[in-house]
Amino acid sequence: MTTTSAELPTPASRPSPETNAPLRADSVADSAGGLTFDIVDPPAPDAGGEAALVLRLRGDEHGAEEVRLPLSPAGERRLRAVLPSTVALPEGRWDVYVACGEAPARRLAPGLHDLRSLVDRRPGPSLSPLAVRIPYTTKHGNLSLRSWLRAPHAEAGDLRVADGTLSAEARLYRLERPAQWLAGAVVRARLRRDPSVVHTVPVTVDDADFRFTLGYADLAAHWEGGQDIWDLWLSRTTDAPATGDAVAETDGAEPAAGPGAAATAQHAVRIARILDDVVDKKPVFAYPALTLTTDRGSVRAAPYYTADNDLSVRIEGA
Repeated sequence: MTTTSAELPTPASRPSPETNAPLRADSVADSAGGLTFDIVDPPAPDAGGEAALVLRLRGDEHGAEEVRLPLSPAGERRLRAVLPSTVALPEGRWDVYVACGEAPARRLAPGLHDLRSLVDRRPGPSLSPLAVRIPYTTKHGNLSLRSWLRAPHAEAGDLRVADGTLSAEARLYRLERPAQWLAGAVVRARLRRDPSVVHTVPVTVDDADFRFTLGYADLAAHWEGGQDIWDLWLSRTTDAPATGDAVAETDGAEPAAGPGAAATAQHAVRIARILDDVVDKKPVFAYPALTLTTDRGSVRAAPYYTADNDLSVRIEGA
């Protein structure tokens, strides 16, 4: 995707920055999923040079996934680019660059992140895919962007661990009649090492909100040593179609999780937590582990968020 670029301003009073000094970009998020980037002290370009903010999908060996956003003046010594929520950005991690004329694109460092509008975000009614973009600082000190694009989306809320169970609250987004869809829904825990092993529990529904309780003993009964990961899905039962919402015909297997794995069918939705300003939940959201006894020994069970902020349960030897 390419848009036209604006010509860089070249005020005569601007000092020339050091070539190796990092270029920094401030970012501001809006509640709809859009982002605004301001590059501070941009370099003076060659004559006739044009500038663009460039987003490149990490891991894309062919470079086909690239988004270019025009940069325009935004006050003294600043250039601005806007990424609207309406611009589709496939799921994944996007590295952020600035391109000036014919010069090679230059990696940007993070400035100030204003992500207040993302805290406890509650999207309004819409049938379009839910776009979530969170800028963050990489371990190397560069600016990157984590993107999710999901429709429908099941947002995890409060989790409670007690008495050998995990109880969770969640909310379903991006369906015309979420309550009708949920009326025929269950939560399925699917064993990652053997996807044919599935444990199903019912949900309690209140409009677009739903709750469920998952017993750890039912999952631990399948433990054979090492570590088991159970991925949690909100799924439609095949005998309860939702009026007014299309349900895809499938063989019963859930879509794969991970970057780019937005639900393409409405029969199964990965439960996740993405509607806030925390880009990586795994090291931040820690939950207590409970110890259980199985025929093969003691295990510890605990919920956690994956690298993609999807909700799973871990079972491993105690």
